[in-house]
This record gives sequence, C-alpha cells and structure tokens, in this order.
Amino acid sequence: MTALSTLAARAELRRNWPTWSLAAQFLVVGAATSVLAMLFVGLVVSHLIQSAITKNAGATTALYVDSVIAPILPDMRTADVLDDSVERALDETMQQSALGGSIRFFRLWSDDNRVLYTHGGGPTSTRLPDDDALRTAAGGNVVTRYHDRNVSDAPRLEVYYPLLEPWTGEVIAVAELHETAADLEHELDEARLRSWAAVALVTTTFFLILWAIVIRGSRTIDAQSVALRERVGELSNLLSRNSELNARLHRASERATAFNEQYLRRLGAELHDGPAQLIALAALRLDSPALSSGAGSKRVRDRELGAMKSNLDEALRDIRNICTGLVLPHIEAAELQEILERAVRAHEQRTDVRVALATSGASPTMAPAAKICVYRFVQEGLNNGFRHARGVGQAVRQTYEDGWLTVNVIDRGDGFDPKAAGLRNLGLIGLRERIESLGGKFDVSSSHKGTILEMTLFLESD
Repeated sequence: MTALSTLAARAELRRNWPTWSLAAQFLVVGAATSVLAMLFVGLVVSHLIQSAITKNAGATTALYVDSVIAPILPDMRTADVLDDSVERALDETMQQSALGGSIRFFRLWSDDNRVLYTHGGGPTSTRLPDDDALRTAAGGNVVTRYHDRNVSDAPRLEVYYPLLEPWTGEVIAVAELHETAADLEHELDEARLRSWAAVALVTTTFFLILWAIVIRGSRTIDAQSVALRERVGELSNLLSRNSELNARLHRASERATAFNEQYLRRLGAELHDGPAQLIALAALRLDSPALSSGAGSKRVRDRELGAMKSNLDEALRDIRNICTGLVLPHIEAAELQEILERAVRAHEQRTDVRVALATSGASPTMAPAAKICVYRFVQEGLNNGFRHARGVGQAVRQTYEDGWLTVNVIDRGDGFDPKAAGLRNLGLIGLRERIESLGGKFDVSSSHKGTILEMTLFLESD
C-alpha cells in the first residue's frame, strides 16, 4: 500500500509539475540541490579538517619523540638490544613526561623488524606486522592515524615516527605511539561543527539570494504571462469580431447590390408615376384644339394654359423633393451635433412637423462615411415616421459612451410588425445595409405605443 501511495504521489508530482511557477520549481529543485551540495562540501571540508588536525597532532607527538625519547636511545648501529638502564629511562620518561598520562601504548621497532621496547598494553607480536603505516614509517615518513569511538572504546591517535641517525639520516628504528585523543576528539568535533555551520550558512545565504532573484523574475514572468494571456484573449476577440464583421460586410455587399437595383426601380417608378405623368398630362393639353388650332375662346385657352402650368409646377416640385432626398448637404467638415441638427431642421422645413432633438454634446472624431450614415439614418427614419405615423411624437436622441455612438429615431404612431414589413420597406433595408457595412448594428422595435429605430456604431479613437 505504501509503494502504491508513493507511485501515485510521484505521478501526481509529474502531472502538476508543468503548472508550477518558476519560483516554486526553483525552490524544490534548488533546495534539494543545495542540501546535497551542502552535505558533499561539508563531508569534504570535515575530512580535510580532520586530516589537517590529525597531522598537526601527529607532528607534535613526533616532535616529542624526537626531542625526548630519541636522545635516550643508544647507538642502534652498535647495539642490537636495549639494556636495563635504557629501558628504565624510557619507563620513567613515559610516566613523568607531559604525554605520560595520555600515552596508552608505546613500542620501539628496530631497523631489522624486531621489537626493542614496549610500554603499556598493546599488541604482543615481536615481529613487524604487514602494516602499511609501519612500512611507510620505516621508509622515513611520519604516519598519523585517528580512530574515533566507533572504531575503539575511546578516541585514539596512532603515530608512527622514524628515528634517524644524526649523521647519515638513515632510519635506525621506528617509534609506534598510541595516544588517548579525548582533547583531539573535542577539537575535531568543534571544528566539524563550525565547518558544518559555515557551509550551511554560506549555502543557505547563496540559495536565498538566488531564490530572491528567481522569485522576482518569476513574478515578472507571471505578470507578463497574465498580460500576454489577456492580450491573446483580446486579440482572439478581435479576430472573432473581425471575422463576424467580414461576414456581415460580405452579406451586406451582396444585399447592397440587390438593394441598389430595387432602389433604382423605386426611383424610376416614382419618376414615372409622379413627374412623368404630370408632364405627359401637360403635353396632352398642348395638343388640345383650343391651343393647337386657335379654336375656342381666350378663356378656354387661359384655362388650358393654367392647367398645364399647374401640372408642370407640381412635376417640378416632385422632382425637387426627389433631388432633395438624393443630394446631401455639405457635412464632411461638420460636427456630429451639427449633422443631427441639419437633418432635423431639413425634415421640419419639408413637413412642418416639430422634432425633439436630444444630444450628449460629445464631438467624437468621425469618418465621412460615418457622418453620411448618421445623416441618412436620421433622414430616412424621420421620413418613415412622417409617412407611416403622420409625424406624431417624432424625436431624435443621441448618446456617446466608451467609443460607441447610439442614435435613436422615435415616433408615437400606431406601430407595425418589423418582420412583416422588413422585406417590403426599402428604406429600412437600405439603412441596415449602410450601417452594417460600417461594422455597426441596426435595430427596430415597434408596438402600439410607437416605433424606435436604433443605430449603434463604434468610432475608432485616434
């Protein structure tokens, strides 16, 4: 069960690892690496400290042997054994010297591998054992070994020191000394503790400095990632909106072609049914006998001429009204409020109907196409309200907020069904196509309380 739990935890860690922040990843990996590095460096430093302190203690002991014990020994070239006086002198030296209380075992080896002298409890072998330390000392080098409490019952320092002949420098004997190392053990423990503390302090400080740098960078990266995701979201929304606008523009372009044909047919029908009929009627009166042959009284001729003039005047008014709807005033340099006022005032002069105008007073920057769109929307909306609602309660309202321009044309007539009238009303179709071609929205709401035409257009800021 424990193994399964461990495997599950590892799988969960691998699955969640990519979602962790850079600072969290560095904290986990950096902490583990720092602990391992601290352990490795601490062990190496502790070993080096132990080796240095042990060699220093061995050198001190070797100096003692060389300065105190070596002068007591006879000429080992001429004597194969130590006489009783030399052994007694060595015994007294071992007991009364500064190291006497700490020397556990001392043994003197000759150059031919014989034990010359032994002091204290220790090995009983009289021959030189196959020991690397003794062989190294016999070669003229000092060897120092330290054994802690894990190896022996008490900490012990072993020193193997070669005794040299003063004149030739040859090794004539090897002194083997085993010393109680309680003080050395305390010194080593204190040195290890200080070294471990120093290594831990340096490693922790180094890690914390790096972690502070990484967490600062991680926060910057996280903030940039959030900003980037927000930017990507905005771009995705813009792309979606652009795709929608492109589709709407494509549909509007297709419908605009059909609408233009319908508009031209309607214009032709208005010219044919209005001014053309009146002009044709006037032309027929020219062919009347009272005018063509001069027959009839002056009174009849005057009546025919008056009727012709009336027909021609009415035809001229119809043509002017049609031209007034087709020709725009000069609005390219006008502000939004001025455009609305011109459209409203032109409608009031043409129909003698009062229109209420309410504006926000804002003057956003508008392209000429947007200005024409607003003017045509107000013009057509007011014309529709006059024709179908008899101009009752007509009003124009304009607002501007966060780049969105909204214009409403309102009347208080009987209303109509927008779905049923949408396909037959060329004015509404033209308004929708014109507004949607600029990326705007067109909406119609109507009830028995009146009708509201609304256009919404986003104006890009400079």
